[in-house]
Amino acid sequence: MKDSPAIRLAAAAAPVVFVLMWATGFVVARLSAPHADPLTFLGIRFPIAGVLFALIALAIAAPWPGARQAFHASVAGAFLHGGYLGPVYWAVAHGMPAGVSALIVGLQPLMTAIIAAAMVQERISLRHWAGLAVGILGVALVVSPKLELGPGLAEGITPLTTAVNLLGALSISFGTVYQKRFATALNLASGGAWQYVGASLAVLIPALLMEDLRFDGSFQAWFALGWSVIVLSLGAITLLMLMIRLGDVGRVSSLIFLVPGVSALMAYVLFGETLVLVQIAGMAVCAAAVLIVTRKRVPPP
Repeated sequence: MKDSPAIRLAAAAAPVVFVLMWATGFVVARLSAPHADPLTFLGIRFPIAGVLFALIALAIAAPWPGARQAFHASVAGAFLHGGYLGPVYWAVAHGMPAGVSALIVGLQPLMTAIIAAAMVQERISLRHWAGLAVGILGVALVVSPKLELGPGLAEGITPLTTAVNLLGALSISFGTVYQKRFATALNLASGGAWQYVGASLAVLIPALLMEDLRFDGSFQAWFALGWSVIVLSLGAITLLMLMIRLGDVGRVSSLIFLVPGVSALMAYVLFGETLVLVQIAGMAVCAAAVLIVTRKRVPPP
């Protein structure tokens, strides 16, 4: 059964399915923006996802983590979900195009490699620094044609929305390393429930302080919420945790450069978002940067 064609096909398709799911997350951020405050939207989404994970854990009699492991799962969730999606949704709600937002977050494998090396006291290779430099160049190419430097610095592609989006990329990079180091062995259902406890706190507190808690109850708002919970919070995140556990993160990293292009195509079809030639070239440069870092070296014969 383990080596059946169906199992091998599912294992091979998992990273591609994950990337397609992940790309829709930026589209959902754009879809929900006119109908809900970004942190409020996530403050509704995360507790629902947490309850669903808890119900799944109870249904399958999953072991629950002790206090220490529950803490680690909550911290990982705060960074992987709250600290990542909070800034991304805020930036998209303030005019950052979904495709550009996906591009910035697409540098996550570069950031993860450098953060991982720093956390485990390993030397960062020249290849990582080269990839980071190329990635920064690619982001500059994508952002520069439509960068706004005048009044209204919180709307559109601005230094503020770009920096906030980068903060989200840094957060998921740190959360990925933290998850791998401290919380990989947890049950996916019960550990996921605790992850969303941390994620919920990470967005609800700033939502209460900064937003009007707007959620207009429109079809678009409910559709975005349902898609976010079922496809993204349950489907994509579970698939990601499975691939981390099975050691397939490298395949995800090698395909992650497809996310900006897929997201940009979806945003073009659904919302009419367009990219100029320089921005498309920038996406290609960023893809090259990710490949520089994630490609596997073939040992000499």
